[in-house]
Amino acid sequence: MPLNSMPARAHGQTRSAQTTHRLYAAGATLLAVLPLTMVLANRSSPAVIGLAALAYLAARWVEDRHSLVPSLLAPLRTPLGLATVAFLAWCLVSFAWSPFPAASLRVLGEFLPTLIAAYLLACLAPGRIPDFAPRLAAAAIGLAGLIIAIDLASDLALERALGRRVAAFVHNRPALTLDLVAGPVALVLWRTRARGLAALALMGAALGVLRSISGAAQLGLLAGAGLFALARLLPRRAGIGLAGLGLGLAVALAPVEGDLLAKVMPEAAHERLVQSSSRARVAIARSFGAAVADDPWRGAGFGTSARFAETPVAGTVAPEMRILLGVGHPHNSFLQVWAELGLPGALLGTFVLLLMLGRVAGLPQPDRAAALGLVACAAAIAFVEHNGWAAWWTAGLGAAITWMRAAAPRAAATEPEMDGPA
Repeated sequence: MPLNSMPARAHGQTRSAQTTHRLYAAGATLLAVLPLTMVLANRSSPAVIGLAALAYLAARWVEDRHSLVPSLLAPLRTPLGLATVAFLAWCLVSFAWSPFPAASLRVLGEFLPTLIAAYLLACLAPGRIPDFAPRLAAAAIGLAGLIIAIDLASDLALERALGRRVAAFVHNRPALTLDLVAGPVALVLWRTRARGLAALALMGAALGVLRSISGAAQLGLLAGAGLFALARLLPRRAGIGLAGLGLGLAVALAPVEGDLLAKVMPEAAHERLVQSSSRARVAIARSFGAAVADDPWRGAGFGTSARFAETPVAGTVAPEMRILLGVGHPHNSFLQVWAELGLPGALLGTFVLLLMLGRVAGLPQPDRAAALGLVACAAAIAFVEHNGWAAWWTAGLGAAITWMRAAAPRAAATEPEMDGPA
């Protein structure tokens, strides 16, 4: 090699390194500010996650394009990856009998790109998040929680100033996003001994969640904090077993949730939960449960919940139960899987959840407790709220998983093993 080509090559490598650094910083910044962007625009998280994933993808391409594809495909060859692919494949197979294939395709067009972006970010970002990003995330979470509390206390002055819809529920999605990301971000900060910022993230999230009118967000906070505390105290197998039991019951009881609640939920409880529309939720669950009972084997097809009242199975449901099939979704993601994907979808989904718990079981403490707290939080929310294929929900989960995975490389470098009894 000519000597005069060596400086040019070194200069090119320096420029590539600078480009990679800038792209990583841009992706990490987007990931960190996601909770705040959700407060300012409560459907923004899919775009933020998508841009962050593109930044990391470009950075990895510049850094080492030859290992990029193998590193992205490797997780899909694991049992958990294969089960997830099988579940997604069944979603696609159900298009064959969906009465509204165009509607199913629209739902897939919202869900799948965000899922891919979340997967890319969770694969590529951990180990490549600059040190400033967790601190920025803590500030974003704290500020997001404070804005929610102040805006609601001021009769939604921010929404009025921005000329947007004036309704307290506009902060529900941001509060649910805070639920998901606060614990994992706090774990990353705790690992780097930024304990004050970790506390700030948790307190900011709790402020926003508790001040919001979202009963689902508050239930998620309670479930996540409760299982985290139990997982820190209980032996490994007991903590994992408790989470597995909860997830198994969530799937198994989803089709009969409405009937069970109608029998055991006292009127006083409905009065206390009037803001959460508990009576309507029970009636909706009963209606979708009746549809599942009439056709439990294959479901109505992916993404049909928005037009479920028009599906063939809806015609078999008693007329008084049929009206609430038109509400858009069952307000229970587990029940939605049953209604749209039937028994095969429910079994494959359960398999994915149990394999995920197997991965969590291999984590050291406090990572395992934090991961179980995230599982409990997400499952509690999914059991009472929202369309399971919603892009903003998928983006929030993707961000939370990315932060959880980001704690692992930091753990090896900064913390000794601290595990409870096996």
